[in-house]
Amino acid sequence: MMGFVKTEIFFCSLMAVFGFCLGSVYKVGDSAGWTIIGNVDYNTWASSKTFQIGDTLIFNYDAKFHNVLQVALPDFHSCNSSSPLATYSTGNDSITITSPGHYYYTCGFVGHCEAGQKVDIRVPKALQPTAVPVSSPIRAPPSHKAVPTTSPSGSFTPSPSQNRAESLLPFDFCSKIVLFLLVFGLYVNVFL
Repeated sequence: MMGFVKTEIFFCSLMAVFGFCLGSVYKVGDSAGWTIIGNVDYNTWASSKTFQIGDTLIFNYDAKFHNVLQVALPDFHSCNSSSPLATYSTGNDSITITSPGHYYYTCGFVGHCEAGQKVDIRVPKALQPTAVPVSSPIRAPPSHKAVPTTSPSGSFTPSPSQNRAESLLPFDFCSKIVLFLLVFGLYVNVFL
C-alpha cells in the first residue's frame, strides 16, 4: 500500500511539472473564435495576453468560410495572402510558439483581413533569472546582451542570443526538473 502512495505522489508531481512546462493554451478571439462576425478586435485580444515560448494558439472557425495564414509583416499590413509562410485550414488549428518574435496571422478569404480578421502575436524573449542584489557579497557578472533591432518595415527582429542556453532556459529548466523527478521517483520506489 505504501508503494502505491509513493507512486501516486510521484506521478502527480510529474504531471504538475509537465503542465508547467507545456505553456498556456489561448483560443484566439476567446469565445468568438476566428471570425469576422461580431466585430472581434484581435489587436485588443492579443495585447491583453502575455505570450511565451511553449504557449499554444488555437484557431477555431468554420473551415468553409475561413482559414489561417501566417504571413510576413508587409503582407499583414497590406492584407496580401498570395505568399503565406504557413497555411492552416482544419477549422481547429493548434500552433505552438517555439521562439520569440512577432507572428502575424490573417484569414485568406477575400475581404476578411481587411474586415479585421488578423492578429499580431508578440512573444518576448524568455524571462531572465532574478539578479543577485547589489548589497550581496556575491555579484552577478555584467550582462552583454544583444539589442533587438527594427527592420526598415518597422517589424521587431529578435537579435541572436549571445548565449544559446539563455534562449532555451524554460525548456532546459523543465528538462532538469523532469529528470530530477524521474530519478527521485525511481529511487523512492526502489530503495524506500
